[in-house]
Amino acid sequence: MKEYKLGKWDLSELAKDPKSPAFQKQIQELEKQSEKFEKIKSKLDPKMSTEKFMNILHQVEEISEKMSKIGGYASLSYSSDTQSDEATSLMTKMSKLGSEISNKILFFDLWWKTQVDDKNAKRLMKNAGEITEYLSHKRLFAKYALSEPEERIINTLDVTGISALVKLYDKITNAYEYKMKIGNKTKKMTREELTNYVRSTNSKVRETAYKTILTKYSENKGVIGEIYQNIVLNWRDEGIEIRGYKSPISMRNIGNDVDDKTIESLLLVCRKNSPIFQKFFAQKAKMLKMKKLRRYDLYAPAAANIKEKSYSYNNSVKLVFESLGKFSETLEEFARKVFNEKHIDSSVRQGKRDGAFCSTLTPKITPYVLVNFTGKSRDVFTLAHELGHAVHSQAAQNRSILVQDAPLPLAETASTFSELLLYDNLSDKISDNEKKIMLSEKIDDLYATILRQSFFTIFEVDAHEQIGKGTTVNEISKTYLKNLKEQFGNSVNLSDDFAIEWSCIPHFYHTPFYCYAYSFGNLLALSLFQRYKKEGKDFVPSYIEILAAGGSKKPEKLLLEHGFDIRSPKFWQEGFDYVRDQVRTLSSLN
Repeated sequence: MKEYKLGKWDLSELAKDPKSPAFQKQIQELEKQSEKFEKIKSKLDPKMSTEKFMNILHQVEEISEKMSKIGGYASLSYSSDTQSDEATSLMTKMSKLGSEISNKILFFDLWWKTQVDDKNAKRLMKNAGEITEYLSHKRLFAKYALSEPEERIINTLDVTGISALVKLYDKITNAYEYKMKIGNKTKKMTREELTNYVRSTNSKVRETAYKTILTKYSENKGVIGEIYQNIVLNWRDEGIEIRGYKSPISMRNIGNDVDDKTIESLLLVCRKNSPIFQKFFAQKAKMLKMKKLRRYDLYAPAAANIKEKSYSYNNSVKLVFESLGKFSETLEEFARKVFNEKHIDSSVRQGKRDGAFCSTLTPKITPYVLVNFTGKSRDVFTLAHELGHAVHSQAAQNRSILVQDAPLPLAETASTFSELLLYDNLSDKISDNEKKIMLSEKIDDLYATILRQSFFTIFEVDAHEQIGKGTTVNEISKTYLKNLKEQFGNSVNLSDDFAIEWSCIPHFYHTPFYCYAYSFGNLLALSLFQRYKKEGKDFVPSYIEILAAGGSKKPEKLLLEHGFDIRSPKFWQEGFDYVRDQVRTLSSLN
């Protein structure tokens, strides 16, 4: 029987060696193809035949796939070792190439958005099949599009502008070395290793771990605060001042193909339901024999007197396969492919990017998954989460590269659903005592992925407005602290050192307003899971259909076809009703 061991991924399917003539040939072919594509410009005509139009789109697909392959190689190499000069240099080089290729094919995008009349657009989209929604969504951007020379300037300057700022933030923060005293020894650690101590059974260790992280960011707040302000100003200047979006978050919503009202409804319901989690924190304090939790204790193991179970990597992988397989053999096979093709990087190393992600480069290539596995139960759930993303991509593998990826709010659905399947599978195998611990951890995660993420977004809305008017790093920190006070109410004692925590959140830097996608995906997954519990195997085809749609349908439309109205606050409330039931179940186990 196959045994799974910690290790690095194999990127040879993307490129054998970036210094080789073969890699140079890949680049040359891409440049040649994009130069050839440029010649189409003079032949563009809104009255062209649908065949000619589809042929142009197929060329766009080919160029996108080739760029994604070599750009993906650079990006994944860099994530695997952010301190490597070679990987950094290749990443810079490929970012520049990506910008040049984008500029060469940009004219077609702009022509479609701004120069094709509605009548011809409708005619050309008629036979576009799965790409119809993609084309229709593109035309939504028409009023925000600039002239071709202006778009070229923005693309070119982004490489040394916003992209460079993000890379600088990563470079600075991934190089942080943390020193913490464990017993009589002072240990050097990565942030990933240090984060394990945030979940220590010892309250002093938890506090020290948090303070070690927060102090490092506080010491560097001048630089990383300045980077954040410039990213926000860049986002604002381009989005609102130059393109004319209504608000900073509207830029993300339109990019995600969701209505502002849907997201307003989501955030409103999240805000309203914070007392559910506040009750849980009060309950958890009792489990930990404390009067009240401190913010340092938020992720403390619920049973401090019981040693946390450790999971081997091999067993964890098999558990995730089993959980997916009980639901659908097809989904289990998709997850197995990631391992069979060595598309996973799982070991913890200095210089390797923190956290976890799944990267889908093209429909023809099995996604790549990065995790930092340390054997904790949360690592098993992280593995299920990222493999859920990989399953989602593969369910949509017959789609065009232009519509394979689900819009951001749907992107977290399969990942969260996979975690729920894992929890369901594990809860059948464990005692009431273990179930109590796991349920407490599960509610911790529901807090972290629903309420915390929505409050992150609420903070971003406030911070973007504040920075737009001119502010300081300390004032941004005050806004963040106020946000935390609203989340926790009186259920948690909050110390002022958490004011700087916002600067530790990479999503604020990498992808403004990304975080609500977690709240969206989690609440949606809870509703889907409840449907599965009612309908059993009959629900499986419907679920796979939602995943297989990729980005070929607008989220509101796709989900309505399956009986979910995401514009309604009632829909989001149903997810919180499930959370409330979990909190009650935990109470009954105590």
